[in-house]
Amino acid sequence: MKNWQKLKQKPDLWQQFFVREQVLDEIRSFFKNQEFHEVETPILTASPGTEPYLDLFATDLMIQTPSGNKKKQLYLLTSPELAMKKLIVAGLPKVFQLCKSFRNHEGLSTLHNPEFTILEWYRAESDYTEIMTDCENLIQSLVKNIHQRDSLVYQGKTYQLTSPWPRLAVKEAFLKYAGINEQSLLDRELLVKVALKKGYQQAEESSWEELYHQIFLNEIEPILATFDQPVFLYDYPLALAALSKKKAGDECFAERFELYIGGIELANAFSELTDPKEQRQRAMADMQQRGQLAKDTFPIDEDYIKALELGLPPTGGIALGVDRLVLLLADVKSIQEILFFPIEEVI
Repeated sequence: MKNWQKLKQKPDLWQQFFVREQVLDEIRSFFKNQEFHEVETPILTASPGTEPYLDLFATDLMIQTPSGNKKKQLYLLTSPELAMKKLIVAGLPKVFQLCKSFRNHEGLSTLHNPEFTILEWYRAESDYTEIMTDCENLIQSLVKNIHQRDSLVYQGKTYQLTSPWPRLAVKEAFLKYAGINEQSLLDRELLVKVALKKGYQQAEESSWEELYHQIFLNEIEPILATFDQPVFLYDYPLALAALSKKKAGDECFAERFELYIGGIELANAFSELTDPKEQRQRAMADMQQRGQLAKDTFPIDEDYIKALELGLPPTGGIALGVDRLVLLLADVKSIQEILFFPIEEVI
């Protein structure tokens, strides 16, 4: 039975689905009260983000010209990030956006839908630590205004929201929960040896990034689910931070964090990279890797490089998954339970 049919038969279910409306209203109120500007940027682009492992939805734009129709390949964005940071360069100090984003080949699960709602916000003259504070304040406000509580109750467990929330560096997490020191974490050959000892049978054929994620998903992410507070996992290896700046004093890592609640990854944030030369180098390396992985390749966003050349101020930014946030606030196990029309019902 499809969700709209369930709602017809069981009117009590409407309240579960209306949590999304409450969340969106409260998000807008939160940012408007802080004098953020809400913006809209294109979903279609010729130059989407260059992350090597992301799969995209492609489409053709048909352009009528005096000499006939021309075809231009475009992509549905995985994030509105680049366009929003161009607006920071143009002079807006604080921006946020609620929009649809798209990722292909990620499968269907309780936490994944190929078309999803994303919240992004950017603050000029700030960094990722200020975005952490924003996260705390936003989610505290949502829970307080929607549920009239100071703690989040999800699937029978109570998560305390009092600030500050725990902050755990990636290298500390690998050492504490997987027994892998910084030297082994950052060196592929050493990480292969560690992974083989742990029983990861395909380790020798795996890239560094594949090894990192195998160990993280099996040994560290389950631990994050045991915290009774939200937790910030921060300072990622530089190879996993294409758009974030290097950490001052420790350039093997980048100023990036992810936010977890109940073991669910909710948000991904950076102190934004502002150096145009370094950004170009990273983007070109990403595109080369995409080619090696037989994924779509496309021109890098030269307009964004020009924006960085004009000068992006120190900026903190974040992408937060709204569907997962609604799941937590609605206290359901699957995002299919808070989407009126999940992908399984429209294909």
